[in-house]
Amino acid sequence: MATYNKRGYKAPKPKEEKFENEFEEVVDTSDSTTAEVFDALDETANKTEDWVVKNQKVILAVIAVIALATLGYFFYNKFVVEPKTEQALNDIYQAQSYFNEALTNTTAQDSLFKLALNGGEGKQGFVGIADTYSGTKTGNLANYYAGMSYMHLQDFKNAEKYLLNFKTDEVVLGAMAQGALGDAYSELGKVNEAIEAYKKAASISENDYTAPRFLTKAAQLAFLNNKKEEANKLFTEIKDKYETSREAQNIDAYIEMTK
Repeated sequence: MATYNKRGYKAPKPKEEKFENEFEEVVDTSDSTTAEVFDALDETANKTEDWVVKNQKVILAVIAVIALATLGYFFYNKFVVEPKTEQALNDIYQAQSYFNEALTNTTAQDSLFKLALNGGEGKQGFVGIADTYSGTKTGNLANYYAGMSYMHLQDFKNAEKYLLNFKTDEVVLGAMAQGALGDAYSELGKVNEAIEAYKKAASISENDYTAPRFLTKAAQLAFLNNKKEEANKLFTEIKDKYETSREAQNIDAYIEMTK
């Protein structure tokens, strides 16, 4: 049987039509999923808006509290802390001037130390500064100077009080304060406290100047109070750790004496 092509006739393309139908199905599925996601987001947003509306008074109150706290902190620092700090520095500068002058002026030494403690020329002394600015760096430093001033005036009870109130992370100053506290304890007859303070002073700053000096004070005090074993241990420590120091020059004799 003969075959022929009829004019204008085109063969069908079943495979391409099938592909197009499948593609349309995929597109339709994607559009449906996207719509569901947006619906879920809209629902979440609506719930959030409802929660905000219901709790707006609480939210506004919290915001107001935070704002007031921030402003309060700013104004407190600006109009209270900063002026007080400036005044404290002015006061302690004058007190330190009296203190430093007292160290070199032997004829008016006591009166100058008293001015350093009690104040002069309209400025507070170390005692007033330590009380007025308690909890500040300047107030803390005033405790140290007050304690040292009382030591020079041989008022060992007050020296103990103020040196105990002084706190610092600076090793040399901390060692000096502990050593002075040991001197105050020693003068007050508090032997054990004095020895411990000297030992602590030596451990704070293990240098060849202050450490062997405080260890020697502790050892001598221990020896004078029949604590030979502790004295021997301390003298031996000086020999082992600070053999080049001045205190170690005759250390063997002290070690032999405390055996």
